Amino acid sequence: MKTAHDLVSAAKARITEISLDQAAQAVREADVLLDVREADEFAAGHLPGAVLAPRGLLEFKLSSTPELNARDLNVVVYCKTSGRAALAAAVMHDMGYTHVRSIAGGFDAWAAAGLPVVRPQQPAFE
Repeated sequence: MKTAHDLVSAAKARITEISLDQAAQAVREADVLLDVREADEFAAGHLPGAVLAPRGLLEFKLSSTPELNARDLNVVVYCKTSGRAALAAAVMHDMGYTHVRSIAGGFDAWAAAGLPVVRPQQPAFE
């Protein structure tokens, strides 16, 4: 019986995972930056320009969004620490997407490195 760790390890063996050092440039050059975390995680903070496509809905969002139909899109995908992103990149490869990369360490590594993060503005009551 396979575990989640086994599935992530197998996915990481099949995908292109980029280092944090490569990530900022890859994000700038991407046609689409996909955040595959859940909506509450995205709302708490995300990479600038990211589009939310939770991992559990990814295949459906890709299939039903005309702007995401081109299989040659330059896509960068991330999640919290890189497990869900690896699974997402692998399934996108299975769907025929040819240029998908995942950020090693995910959002947590990006934020810890002091790279830009969009955080919601909280209302100030005085």
